[in-house]
Amino acid sequence: MQWIGNKNVPSSDSATIDVENPNDHSIAGRVPAGSAADANAALALAKKAQPAWAKKPAAARAKVLKQLAEVIRDNRDELAQCLTKEQPKTLDLATVEVDLTAMYFDMYSGMAHSFEGEILNSDNVGEHIYVHYAPIGVSVGICPWNFPLFVMARKIAPALLAGCTVVIKSSEVTPLTCFLYMKHVAKAIEEGTIQLEPGLISVVTGYGSTVGDALCKSPIPGIISMTGSLATGKIIMATAAQNMTKVSLELGGKAPAIVMADADIDMAVNAIVDSRIGFSGMICNCAERVYVQAPMYDAFVGKLVEKMKAAKIGKPTDSPCPDFCGLSTKGHLEKVKAMVDRAIAAGGKVLCGGKPIEGPGYRFEATVMVDVEQSSEIMQKEIFGPVLPVMKFETFDEALSLANDCEFGLTSSLFTNDYRLIERARTELLFGETYINRAHFEAMQAFHAGWRKSGIGGDDGKHGLREYMNTKCVYVQQ
Repeated sequence: MQWIGNKNVPSSDSATIDVENPNDHSIAGRVPAGSAADANAALALAKKAQPAWAKKPAAARAKVLKQLAEVIRDNRDELAQCLTKEQPKTLDLATVEVDLTAMYFDMYSGMAHSFEGEILNSDNVGEHIYVHYAPIGVSVGICPWNFPLFVMARKIAPALLAGCTVVIKSSEVTPLTCFLYMKHVAKAIEEGTIQLEPGLISVVTGYGSTVGDALCKSPIPGIISMTGSLATGKIIMATAAQNMTKVSLELGGKAPAIVMADADIDMAVNAIVDSRIGFSGMICNCAERVYVQAPMYDAFVGKLVEKMKAAKIGKPTDSPCPDFCGLSTKGHLEKVKAMVDRAIAAGGKVLCGGKPIEGPGYRFEATVMVDVEQSSEIMQKEIFGPVLPVMKFETFDEALSLANDCEFGLTSSLFTNDYRLIERARTELLFGETYINRAHFEAMQAFHAGWRKSGIGGDDGKHGLREYMNTKCVYVQQ
């Protein structure tokens, strides 16, 4: 069933997708394979509903966001448990995702009275120039498998506040939590605790080659916002170009972490490992490669290996909660293993980990590698697993050159107590985000955006809201 018009409706295609529980390889659920007809039905309803929604005051739109947040909080535990069944996410991290999703709706609800236009001075006597922002229309949000609930909110909340309607395509790998949430939204609509007109939000699932392709080819959307891989982003951008549809794309990352000799070594090790081990390294902005200044190198690597070896792997609901679980699919595990194997064949040395763990789940050991080349695949391509390659450098200029030598530009980090280097990093690290002396994790009130092949546009905060608006200039001559 697809969620269109505030209710579950049968897909026009009877084919289904089995959603695997990657922790024990059971079938966690089934969803429609979906069709172009499903996508077009959702878009048509969104187009019909959008003009009336745009005419509502921002405060009225914000009220709906608050109600959507309450639905999440009322079903917090069930949603978190569902996340742990369709992906290898610890229950603690799943609960954080659920809580952040509710907070995200709240944050945008609170912005209803704060986004504004401008009045400009004219060169003409008696003329006023007004710059204001209008909703871009129908929004399509294409969500990834790694944070399905949170990223769904990331696509819905700013769009609704801006006056857009939204069609969400959930990942066919992890669609269950999204549909569970919409089931609870439907119940809240029936009970009258949420006022959501049909067509404001639709959620469909299926393969990118069918459902996703139809959403991107349609002339209806004003914007297509996608979080996913570089390869998928290129396809979406090319497809959207047929209608000159705006795209906002968060794509891959290969985040460097630079550790200077004056850094707090324990803080740096903890921050980098926490970033890399969280969700088994399957987070686009987590540290992917580490550069350590020579005087600190041996001590840092020793502590890094010690902490990575100590990281506990387990099942999502184990007690106490493990540090990380497995990878998302069998193919994902094979990809990570192959990257490590190729790095070893090229001369890289494994200091800990380096291989899959036998038993249920697609688990891979927490791995530290050294003696790798800057030009190697392991230092240039996204691993998306619990693997940290480490290199030594001599000067900060060298570190900057190494860090920036990458096709991606999403996040980066620097560990130092030298304020002069911090000031240089602000402008010379060519990434959308730079974290100083902390783990890689963005704030929802800021702006999450990649440079270079990490994407176009961005999410979060007031700048993320602007993604869903057209700018209009009105000249009034008295």
